[in-house]
Amino acid sequence: MLTLQPRQRVGHDILLARHGNNISTMHFDRSNDRIIALLDDGSWDSAPNLIAPQLEMPETIGSVFRKDWRFLSVALVAMLTVAAIAMGISVEMANHMSTSELQALLVNYPAF
Repeated sequence: MLTLQPRQRVGHDILLARHGNNISTMHFDRSNDRIIALLDDGSWDSAPNLIAPQLEMPETIGSVFRKDWRFLSVALVAMLTVAAIAMGISVEMANHMSTSELQALLVNYPAF
């Protein structure tokens, strides 16, 4: 089931549990998917962002776009094509109507 929740970084919680108030700064290492902490004594520690590698994380909007970009692109092109065809048909129909028919259509349109 698609929940679209933001992903939580468990590395922060792991490092806080290990070192508590002894952490000076923390930052996210995207290339290794780890949280790295600089401790008060000058040493470094890191923790992974996954509890278990086989654990499936909830989907985010970004991950859905990355995974389904082809389908979404085709759907967008299809919707724009249908809209352009409908607009072309309506403009062409309006061009072939006489002024009195067009005026009657415009006056009576809000009744529908």
